[in-house]
Amino acid sequence: MSTEGKLIVLAAFIKNDDGELVPAFDPRQVDSEDRAKRDASSMAMHYAGVVAWSREADPSIGEYGSPTIIFQSGEIPNLDWRLHYTGAGFSSEDKRHLPT
Repeated sequence: MSTEGKLIVLAAFIKNDDGELVPAFDPRQVDSEDRAKRDASSMAMHYAGVVAWSREADPSIGEYGSPTIIFQSGEIPNLDWRLHYTGAGFSSEDKRHLPT
């Protein structure tokens, strides 16, 4: 795959009133893996779960490599939904993959 760069994403989760994990905020794109690890590590004590991942990406042609987790702490939901995050957010169809 021809790549222009790497997409690096940070996400955190809280538990709702029913005890289910839900996103604490929209996934954030981060400029480096070191920054993602540092931010995720400092957030870990404030959220039920935190995860950062990266993937090779060439958005100009819509190619995205397989995600690699670079930091994980606490409880996180099934991560199949992360495969649909492209840095530009989630399409309405892709939102069905977000944890609920």
